[in-house]
Amino acid sequence: MKDIKELVLETIPSAVVEEKQKLTVTVESRDLHPLVATLKADPAFRFDLLMQLIGVDWGEKLGVVYLLSSSADISKEIVLITATDDRKNPLLYSVTDLYETAHLNEREVFAMFGIRFINNPDMRRFILNSDWTGFPLRKDYNADPVLNPVNLVSKEMTDIAPSIYETPQGEIKEKLTDIFEKDDYVINIGPQHPSTHGVMHFRTALDGENVKKIDVHSGYIHRGIEKLSEELTYSQILHFTDRLDYLAANINRHALCMCVEKAAEIEVPERAQYIRTIMDELTRIESHLVAWAAMCNDIGSTTAFIYGFREREVILDIFEKVCGGRLIMNHNVIGGVMFDIYPEFQKDVEAFIVQMRKALIEYHRFFSGNVIALGRMKGIGMMSKKDAISWAVTGPAGRGSGWSCDLRKYVPYALYDKVEFNEVIRTECDSFARYMNRLDEIEESCRIIEQLLPNIPEGAFATKTKPIIKLPEGQFFQRVEAARGEFGVFIESHGDKFPYRIKFRSPSMALVSIMPHICRGEKIADLIAIGGSMDYVIPCIDR
Repeated sequence: MKDIKELVLETIPSAVVEEKQKLTVTVESRDLHPLVATLKADPAFRFDLLMQLIGVDWGEKLGVVYLLSSSADISKEIVLITATDDRKNPLLYSVTDLYETAHLNEREVFAMFGIRFINNPDMRRFILNSDWTGFPLRKDYNADPVLNPVNLVSKEMTDIAPSIYETPQGEIKEKLTDIFEKDDYVINIGPQHPSTHGVMHFRTALDGENVKKIDVHSGYIHRGIEKLSEELTYSQILHFTDRLDYLAANINRHALCMCVEKAAEIEVPERAQYIRTIMDELTRIESHLVAWAAMCNDIGSTTAFIYGFREREVILDIFEKVCGGRLIMNHNVIGGVMFDIYPEFQKDVEAFIVQMRKALIEYHRFFSGNVIALGRMKGIGMMSKKDAISWAVTGPAGRGSGWSCDLRKYVPYALYDKVEFNEVIRTECDSFARYMNRLDEIEESCRIIEQLLPNIPEGAFATKTKPIIKLPEGQFFQRVEAARGEFGVFIESHGDKFPYRIKFRSPSMALVSIMPHICRGEKIADLIAIGGSMDYVIPCIDR
């Protein structure tokens, strides 16, 4: 059987293959699509999963870094790089025909770098307004508000999508396509509606009560975190991760710390690893509690909403005792954790687990068997395993479609290789499967914590590090299993104390991007319930 290098060079003889942190292949822009198609179709490797699509400005060239994986074994990885030296009209080839998740990701790269993708059917900017001046993540971008004024006046949204395509004769042409049909009845769901779970805007065309089409708009709270990070040290960047998916703040921050620690070869004390893993699982539980409570509230049960927050409050009290923070915890630091656990930590967590298990029984008795709730969830919002993979929907939502994708199992980090737990998978592919997965994952998190809690070793809770950390030159990745799926960190370092480029992979972006597909044909009332079952957090998208 051929190895991956042989397959790459047989497909694209001019490809440059390098052994870096991950196997990295650099190709010319025209060669990218055939190489990706080959890697996806080859049965031995089957790189059918696009996990990250990252725009980068390398000065003379503008390009994209792709992290591909396999749905059969998500520990398999390969990095592809392509670029163009045309900064005035940068064009690369789209992979939207191979991966559905590429649609919004390519639109984000266009908004931030100005790279347009040939054969992407919708090249509107994503996250930024269509009238934004310049491309903010380019190195030559001038943020002076006088030179590049920001339009703060609302205006009508355009219903026309520009695109650029290549004819069979090799000619590059442009065209405009209507987003909606002329007689479509379009309503706005969001951006200020509480049931959109954040400042998300779904422009929704209806056919009676049924959803005909959804046009996704995000960016209402875009904060430019990745741009700000380019002028901050790695320790100064940490607090940004708490403000992405604020319900999984501890896990996100853990991911960035690990990415820096691996690149800088910083060893984390064992005590810190125990504390980090326990705190991550408590974070997962409190996040799933909010997901359960909010989804129940979306369907009409205010009582369930209050019940979920009752148990979550106990976890937040524990967090506050550990580090002083409740939602934004500021606990993980490079080399370990900022604060040691307090003397009664184990006792408090043990008492919470007892309370949580009793509450789970109550949740199921109160809501999971409710005939009205079941009618709103079972057989609604169908997402096949194939669709979950193509849109890169991981986490409880992806596993509700029968896809085994838990990074804690496939690429264990921290102490996940030292504990036993079940990967919760269902094959019904509907909103109820996603609902049940989160409740079952709460139980598995309790199991993980119970195995670690009595065995926390003595010793240091952090490694002493230099005040200013410089990473070696290179590209570094870290992937973790956050509450909503895979959260990814990409750092390109040029040997300085600041990252040359940093990118955070939002699991929520995949969850939102598939909403138009799984809501098509459903009742508009069920669109809200489906969104609750996906459990996206919008600030994670609006980086």
